[in-house]
Amino acid sequence: MRIFTSLLKDAHPKIEYYSKFSPSPLSIKQFLDFGRENACEKTSYMFLRKELPVRLANTMREVNLLPDNLLNQPSVKLVKKWYMQSFVELLDYENRKPEDPHVLNDFLEALIDIRNRHNDVVPTMAQGVIEYKDKFGFDPYTSSNIQYFLDRFYTNRISFRMLINQHTLLFGNDINPAHPKHIGSIDPTCSVAEVVSDAYDTAKMLCEKYYLAAPKLRIEEFNMKAPKKPIQAVYVPSHLFHMLFELFKNSMRATVELHENSIEELPPVKAKVTLGKEDLSIKISDRGGGVPLRKMDRLFNYMYSTAPTPSLEPGAVPLAGFGYGLPISRLYARYFQGDLKLYSMEGVGTDAVIYLKALSSESFERLPVFNKSAWRHYKTSPEADDWSNPSKEPRDASKSKYKANR
Repeated sequence: MRIFTSLLKDAHPKIEYYSKFSPSPLSIKQFLDFGRENACEKTSYMFLRKELPVRLANTMREVNLLPDNLLNQPSVKLVKKWYMQSFVELLDYENRKPEDPHVLNDFLEALIDIRNRHNDVVPTMAQGVIEYKDKFGFDPYTSSNIQYFLDRFYTNRISFRMLINQHTLLFGNDINPAHPKHIGSIDPTCSVAEVVSDAYDTAKMLCEKYYLAAPKLRIEEFNMKAPKKPIQAVYVPSHLFHMLFELFKNSMRATVELHENSIEELPPVKAKVTLGKEDLSIKISDRGGGVPLRKMDRLFNYMYSTAPTPSLEPGAVPLAGFGYGLPISRLYARYFQGDLKLYSMEGVGTDAVIYLKALSSESFERLPVFNKSAWRHYKTSPEADDWSNPSKEPRDASKSKYKANR
């Protein structure tokens, strides 16, 4: 324990050093080409032993700009401890040469340990935000800073796991025999409609468990590049599944709750998959009654969940109750230069559209960088709103003490 404490003290200058470097974003094509043509474990090791500390250091410097009262919450302290421990373990390989026969295997095992350590980062950080909110509440300025931070923090985590998964899948023993054609976690011929169906089936099981009913699914495909042929993409199926599962969950819940007293069959959830020159788009449409415009922005806000605090017990549905499903799904879409947008008509239903890049060469990682611009975001005081804000109740002009001259 004393040795680890000593290493922690030595780590702070290293964090500052590595945070001066910007992360190096990779495209899906680069991931694919490396894994398919010249997958060299030594090359991967030499890249990751610097790139992983750089990505960790960038986010660790940013964590310290959060309010002190948030940093002092037990769950946030635990997350910081995990990150520091992982950073220290990676530093152990800073000067170890790949020619040493034990280094590559030790590094592989270290990456697996680090990945496992970070499995619960999202719900644990969410718990920390809840702890802070319960004790201190939120003002708009703090809420804006935490929203900004969590988007960047969770994006960094997605990228961190992407790098680790590629290395461990390519050079380790955890290859999935069900997907022999995958290059690491990437499917070079990912059938989008199949992932849509898989995500629907999983959400349907969950919906039927809670409501004893679920709407049916209708899928359409429009392939502009190769009409009448199924749409395939070079993508990470697990990322796409995560986004679609969240959207189907929301659509099914809204549809069942709105029509629970109807004697007619539940209106189906519709999925439309389209491939153009630049975009691959997936639209999920429901007849679940929609969301008022006033509440649309809140759906992507980490601080607005109204659900009860969920259990962190193993086996619980991931993120259930934190209200993090949509914002993190949007981060997955944006990670490779896509996006996720919601269009709703209150009284009718909601369309959710996932936009992905059609070309893997354009699907570069979108990574947060710790620099002066990021620092200023946390330190700049909020300015007064330069648009009028209506009062809660409309003013009754008939009761005004100033009467118009007639």
